[in-house]
Amino acid sequence: MIACLFTCILWLMIIDTHSHLQFDAYDADRDEVVKRTIAEDIQTINVGTSFETSKKGIEFANTYGDHFFAAIGLHPTDVDEPFDAQQYRELATSKKVVAIGEIGLDYFKKPTDAQKEKQKQIFIQQLDLAKELNLPVILHCRMAHDEVIEILASRNIDRGVVHCFTGTLDQAEKYVNLGFYLGINGIIFKFNIDTVIQNISLEKLVLETDCPYLTPPMAESKRNEPIFMKYTIQKISELKNISTVKVAETTTKNAKQLFGV
Repeated sequence: MIACLFTCILWLMIIDTHSHLQFDAYDADRDEVVKRTIAEDIQTINVGTSFETSKKGIEFANTYGDHFFAAIGLHPTDVDEPFDAQQYRELATSKKVVAIGEIGLDYFKKPTDAQKEKQKQIFIQQLDLAKELNLPVILHCRMAHDEVIEILASRNIDRGVVHCFTGTLDQAEKYVNLGFYLGINGIIFKFNIDTVIQNISLEKLVLETDCPYLTPPMAESKRNEPIFMKYTIQKISELKNISTVKVAETTTKNAKQLFGV
């Protein structure tokens, strides 16, 4: 039954809105991972966390073709790296670039007040760049949702996705009211956001993996990859009591609308 279920899902084109196939974790077998991804007709947005990985994401997308896109940005835990808006502006001239990200705030490791302020400054600079370039944003947020929501509202940012959402239902509703989608991935097998998934409209959810991280526990390998989105689709369908095909179709439509892919 499970095999049949996944066959029904995977004849549809699906979009992994947050992957890192350009990362070193795939250096040994990247071509094989790409072949599996294309064989299941999965498109991916490969997200940068620094200037170098943003550049590599574009190079990856150019190398492997129409199924692959890129997002460019400086991750909040990497803000010791200088942020040069002009460098990212030049990267964004590539037609493969569909978003600015992943950007945001990360207070998980208890940064100092000075480190928090630096994260905020660079986050705001990247939000301004996204607005200038008319690109959606991919948000990274850990233990700082209220501050992120406040910043987004104050700068009138209303296009993007909250990557790997693990906040409360109230926070989810605030993001949705601002115009944002919620990114759902394998973390739902470790962190309970069932209430959020059940109460937020499917029209405001998109699929992602964050591969090579956050592998669903039932996946065939410890390293995550786009083909394992099928387990996330199954979990969402169970929580919302709808078909897996409906989940795949609607989240793909949502991703196309947001990123223009």
